Amino acid sequence: MQAILMREPGEPDVLMQSELPTPEIQHPTQLLVRLAAAGVNPIDTKIRRRGPLLPETTATVLGCDGAGVVEAVGSEVTRFQPGDLVWFCHGGLGGLVGNYAEYIVIDASVAQPKPRSLDFVQAAAAPLVLLTAWESLHDRAQVRAGQTVLIHGGAGGVGHVAIQLAHLAGARVATTVSSPEKADYVHALGAECAINYREEDLVEAIADWTEGRGVDVALDTVGPDVFRQTIPAMAVYGDLVSILDPGPFDLQEARTRNLRISLELMLTPQLRGLTDAQAHQGEILRRCGDLFDQNQLRIHVDQSYPLERAADAHRRLEAGGMQGKLVLTTRN
Repeated sequence: MQAILMREPGEPDVLMQSELPTPEIQHPTQLLVRLAAAGVNPIDTKIRRRGPLLPETTATVLGCDGAGVVEAVGSEVTRFQPGDLVWFCHGGLGGLVGNYAEYIVIDASVAQPKPRSLDFVQAAAAPLVLLTAWESLHDRAQVRAGQTVLIHGGAGGVGHVAIQLAHLAGARVATTVSSPEKADYVHALGAECAINYREEDLVEAIADWTEGRGVDVALDTVGPDVFRQTIPAMAVYGDLVSILDPGPFDLQEARTRNLRISLELMLTPQLRGLTDAQAHQGEILRRCGDLFDQNQLRIHVDQSYPLERAADAHRRLEAGGMQGKLVLTTRN
C-alpha cells in the first residue's frame, strides 16, 4: 500500500511517500479499513517537528483521523461487516499505525458508523476536533443552558465545532476572530458575539457583552498568552479549559475568582490504553453523528489534498489563517 512515512523529525519534507505492506488483522476484535480520507491536525505537525509521542518508535505514519470502508473483520467482531462505512480517531502517534495511508487495522471498539450526511472527506475531518470540543465543554466545563461561553479561535478546527456544540447546549457564545469575514462565518455557526482580537481588547469586549460579569466558560485553543489574557475575562466560579499547555501563570487572580481550571487532551485514552475512556469517545462520536444527520452540526473543510501532497498540507496548516480543517484523500 501507499503511505506517507516519517523516518525522522523535521520540516514537512521529511514526509515521504513510501510503499509499505498492507496491514493484516492480528486480533479477533480488529477491522481492516480501506481508507478514503485522513484528517490533518496540529498534533500531526507537532509530532513531525518533535518526534513520535510513543518514543520507542522510529518510522512513523501520522494521522489520527480516518474514514473509509471496512475490508475485513476479525472473528469476534459483530458490529461491523465488510462494506460498512466507518469513521474514527485512532493511530498516528508513533509507529506504522496512522491514517496517512491506504489501509489501517484498528480495534472495532474505536470505530463508529460514518454519518450518512457526511462524505468521506468531511467525516475524516471531524473526529479529533469533535472529541476535543465535546470533552472540553461537556466533560470538563459541564456547559449548560443559559451560560455565557467564550471560544477562542472560533474559525479554526476545534473552534468552529465548539461554537456549535455550546450553542446546541443552550449557551450564549462569544468567540475571537481575526477578520470581518471570519466574524460573519462564526455568526452563521451560532456565535452571538465575535471579537476581532487584532482590533479589540478581549477583557473590555467581554465586559461589554456580559454587562461586567465575565463569561461562565472559556475554551482556550491558542496557547499561554491567550490563556493568561482570559483569566480577567472570567466570571467568578467560572470554568477555564485549555487544550494546550498554558505554561506558567499567576494563580492569584484565578484563585480570587475561584476559577476551575481544566486541561483537555483527547489523546490520553490512546496514549494510556484506557479502554473505558476510548468507549466513551466512541459514544461521543455516535452522538455527534446523530447531530450531523439531524442537520444540527456541520464540519467545514478548508481544503483537501491527495495523499502524496501531505507535506503541502502541513505547510498550509502551519501557515495559519485557515477556516475549518484540512484533509488528505487516497485514490481508493
